[in-house]
Amino acid sequence: MSVRELVVLGTASQVPTRHRNHNGYLLRWDGEGILFDPGEGTQRQMLRAGAAAHDLNRICVTHFHGDHSLGLAGVIQRINLDQVPHEVTAHYPRSGQRFFERLRYATAYRETVALTEAPVGTDGVLAVTPAYTLDARKLSHPVESYGYRLTEPDGRRMLPERLAVHGIKGPDVGRIQREGSLNGVPLDEVSELRRGQRFAFVMDTRLCEGVHALAEGCDLLVVESTFLDEDETLATDHGHLTAGQAARAARDAGVRHLVLTHFSQRYSDPEEFERQARAAGYEGELTVAHDLLRVPVPKRR
Repeated sequence: MSVRELVVLGTASQVPTRHRNHNGYLLRWDGEGILFDPGEGTQRQMLRAGAAAHDLNRICVTHFHGDHSLGLAGVIQRINLDQVPHEVTAHYPRSGQRFFERLRYATAYRETVALTEAPVGTDGVLAVTPAYTLDARKLSHPVESYGYRLTEPDGRRMLPERLAVHGIKGPDVGRIQREGSLNGVPLDEVSELRRGQRFAFVMDTRLCEGVHALAEGCDLLVVESTFLDEDETLATDHGHLTAGQAARAARDAGVRHLVLTHFSQRYSDPEEFERQARAAGYEGELTVAHDLLRVPVPKRR
């Protein structure tokens, strides 16, 4: 059975804490797995979450600060140790090529897997598969950073009552889907558009055009909220978002489920992030992430 869910592997900003690991997020999308920002300790967190190297098809790194990338060395070596039988593709800012190479070859090991390097140098489409299109958008951080967006192709939902009116059944249902019409009945008459699901991953950034473009119309948005609103000046200076800023961006973009994460260790009450997000006017589903949490992609309406 197909599964679409976010597995949260770590939620700490800058340094791990007693209760929060460095960043790490695994998106399960039907039969594929996309690992975002594997910070230090990601390999062990995957073990705790029941995720294996064989589950990975892509690795997407937003930028090369340690809390978002130090786990690359261990994850890549584990992919090779376990001899993952399929190709794994790594996306990361092109300006950080030297960091990626250092992490990929941090120690001696035997390469057994075809790891494809696909660096990102500009906004746009990174990959197109039958299941999704993967895009990147530049963000605003002291080092070059990109957010990622996954969009499922739109489809069509057949309407049984309309099919019955026109006497279309059995193999003819598949035929009208393939050909667009049947005996003068257009496909639009017996079906409706089924909007593809959308997911976005937005890490270290100030508010910028990229944030809004990535969030637009998302079913599930994972976004950093390193600071609380009273520290907005500090957030801007360091290239981060507050809980209220993240929530307003999600509200304006029509996000259905917002996941806040990447919390500064200066705060001891996670519920304050939820309170400030609600105060900012976000009314959709809201999750303040913690390690090893699983968040399903919302079902289609």
